[in-house]
Amino acid sequence: MKIIVIGAAGTIGRAVVERLGGHHDIITAGRGSGQERVAIEDHASVQALFRRTGAVDGVVVAAGALHLAPFHAMTPAQFRIGVDSKLMGQVHVALAAQHALNDGGSITLTSGIDACHAIRHGANAMAVNLALEGFVAGAALDLQRGVRINVVAPTVLTESAAVYGHLFPGFEPADGTRVALAYQRSVDGPETGKVYRVY
Repeated sequence: MKIIVIGAAGTIGRAVVERLGGHHDIITAGRGSGQERVAIEDHASVQALFRRTGAVDGVVVAAGALHLAPFHAMTPAQFRIGVDSKLMGQVHVALAAQHALNDGGSITLTSGIDACHAIRHGANAMAVNLALEGFVAGAALDLQRGVRINVVAPTVLTESAAVYGHLFPGFEPADGTRVALAYQRSVDGPETGKVYRVY
C-alpha cells in the first residue's frame, strides 16, 4: 500500500517510517523536509499534496505545533498556536484525505497522553489533544467508502525525554519503536474511531 507520513522527519515520524517501510510504499512529507512539502495549517497546501501524490491508501500525521507555557501568562495568539497547527492542521488533512484515499483507506492522527493526564503548562496541549480525540470519534461515523480514521495518543518518548521529560514527572517514557506499533495497528488493522493509547 502507498502511505503518506506527514512529519516524517520528527521523532515519531521517523519511527513510523521505519516500522511501515518494510511492507508499504512510504511517501515522506513535511514543512521543510521529505519527498513532498506540505504546511498542514494551510488547507490549500494539504489539498495540493494529495493532488501531487494521487490516490493513496493511507495517511499518517505526526506533525503539529503546541504552545507549552504557564496559563497565567498565555495570550490568545499563543493559545491559537495549537488550535491552528496541531488541531486544525490535522483536521485539514482528514478533510482532504477522505476524498483522496482509495476505498478502505486509513487516516491516522496524533494526540497525546496529556489529553487524559494533565501536565503543568499544558492547557493548550490538553485542549487540542482532547479535541482531536473527539473529532476522530465523530468523523469515524460519517466517513464513506470504508475509509477509517484513528488517533494515536503516545506518552513522552524516550528519545525526547531529555527535552520534554521535566513536564512529565513520574510518567514512564515509551520508545519510538513501541509507539510506532500503534500507528501500524491503525494503518493495517480493521478498526475505526479508536484512540490507541501508548502509556
